[in-house]
Amino acid sequence: MTAGQFISVRETAQLLGISEKKVMDMIEERRLQAYRIADKFLRLKKTEVMSLRNSGHVTREDLQIAYTTAERVRDFFYFNDFYLLSFFIILELLYVIFFA
Repeated sequence: MTAGQFISVRETAQLLGISEKKVMDMIEERRLQAYRIADKFLRLKKTEVMSLRNSGHVTREDLQIAYTTAERVRDFFYFNDFYLLSFFIILELLYVIFFA
């Protein structure tokens, strides 16, 4: 099995045009089969999701959730914290080298 065969809950929601909560509800109702990878990650088979989408048994939700500025800033710091910390440590070391 290749890694491309399994997709996340978010990717499933995007493919089906529904919310992630509805995907989770469908998993609990056993309308979708989910698999735990490494006992941590919940994944679904892409072929099963595509066949459900093509069957027409899922009603698309036209709900767009805005990606707010606060979420963008939070994500920026979350994904770049190592680089920001490294940058400030380097600046501090340069200050010590040249001005102390």
